[in-house]
Amino acid sequence: MIDPITDRAREAIAAGTAVLGMELGSTRIKAVLIGPDHEPIGVGSHAWENQFVDRRWTYALDAVWEGVQACYADLAADVRRRFGLELTGLGALGVSAMMHGYLAFDAEGELLVPFRTWRNTSTGRAADELTRLFDFHVPQRWSIAHLRQAMLDGEEHVSRVAQITTLAGYVHWRLTGRRVIGVGDASGMFPIDSATGSYVAGMIDRFDEVASAEGMPWRAGDLLPTVLSAGQDAGTLTPEGALLLDPTGTLRPGVPLCPPEGDAGTGMVATGSVAPLTGNVSAGTSIFAMVVLDHELDRMHPELDMVTTPSGDPVAMVHCNNGASEVDAWAGVFGEFATALGAPAEPSRVFETLFRAALTADADGGGLLTYNFLSGEHNVGLAEGRPMVVRTPDSTLNLANFMRAQLFGMLGTLRLGMDVLTGEGVRITSMYGHGGFFRTEGVGQRILAAALDAPVTVGSSAGEGGAWGIAVLAAFLRDRAADESLPDYLRTKVFAGTQLAAMDPDPADVAGFATFMERFERGLAVERAAVERL
Repeated sequence: MIDPITDRAREAIAAGTAVLGMELGSTRIKAVLIGPDHEPIGVGSHAWENQFVDRRWTYALDAVWEGVQACYADLAADVRRRFGLELTGLGALGVSAMMHGYLAFDAEGELLVPFRTWRNTSTGRAADELTRLFDFHVPQRWSIAHLRQAMLDGEEHVSRVAQITTLAGYVHWRLTGRRVIGVGDASGMFPIDSATGSYVAGMIDRFDEVASAEGMPWRAGDLLPTVLSAGQDAGTLTPEGALLLDPTGTLRPGVPLCPPEGDAGTGMVATGSVAPLTGNVSAGTSIFAMVVLDHELDRMHPELDMVTTPSGDPVAMVHCNNGASEVDAWAGVFGEFATALGAPAEPSRVFETLFRAALTADADGGGLLTYNFLSGEHNVGLAEGRPMVVRTPDSTLNLANFMRAQLFGMLGTLRLGMDVLTGEGVRITSMYGHGGFFRTEGVGQRILAAALDAPVTVGSSAGEGGAWGIAVLAAFLRDRAADESLPDYLRTKVFAGTQLAAMDPDPADVAGFATFMERFERGLAVERAAVERL
């Protein structure tokens, strides 16, 4: 019997109408190919890691293209295995990546300094100055903060900057030749005016006054990429771009591309949370919550970043630099131990076993305290981090409590930021979760529900994350009706009939997390002392 879904997928691949999304995350580059019903029909991935060079977190641009090509090759191989077809054409394409950071190029398109990622927390002086100048909270990881800090530090390259962009903007530029950026990603570079869909003109003028007084030969508006909203034409894949993706020459150029987006925006799309009063949590190497607002906040809060959806609607973002890296490290240790015992296990099985152990723990993690601060964390005033496990003599150390404390520790800083948002009267009736944290069914969802004391919904695409989200944005570019909004498209064409699993918070878990948070906040003094002494 012929599977109609498989048959439709094969037809789309053969006709060159399947849609590809690729996201460059912090530890993995992932590609998702979707068919006419938006369901994944092929996947590819490539593992990579940032480097800490000269006290800055970075990725080499050679590693970017090695990773992109390896990821695409893995996808093409998956398509061959599943369908016996070569991937020669695409109906649309989208690129997303970790937001923020600093990629600066000269007039010839040459990189001036190594890529400075969102993970760096060395721009505090610039961020504070810009926050005062704009009367708008500018986080340390934003591109404009990196540029200003380079100016303050007297870096030689600054006068020669001709363009700055994000990682997604850079990859898109090389694939299409166009210096554009999606509005959601742009909102991690410079403040966005949701009414105009572009950078706030008055703030650009204020920055230019400072730059001119310091002898800079450029204007900020000329350095920043052009802002586009979801559904707008962002160019096509050039012959050179096609070879960058697929050096074998099998992939044909001419593919339309949607505006490049950041991982925050693709997370909103992947969870269908782009309409006012919807929200989502993305949990991976970093962890952040996005809540689409229906009213302006009363005042500026340093714990909240004001960004936008891919359509330009205002969003309050609670961003934490540190997410799952420490849990990943411990999973590696347990995997090595299993191998040493002569019982090696696949990483996925190790993760599932550890995550499920957390469900049998004491509600508060048995008195254990963990901090996952591999890097600095601005929301708690840390310029650097020191991962820690702390316990008192009367705590209960076992595997279950250890893992619950690790998962609770991942969410501690997020909860502090969410408390600020709820204090502004923002209603959190339900949050959608996506990312690797939710891959083990029912575990991350239950832990997050406890941390937020709110229902958490996870869909079948939660594990695919932003790569699927940017593929959907590429499909939106190609398929939307002339007057169709992104929220309407997602509601009627992507998520209609989708099975979503909602989980209410367990009162015992909520009480346990509250007890953990009391320890978490008191113990921050220990974390700060560790940073100072170690």
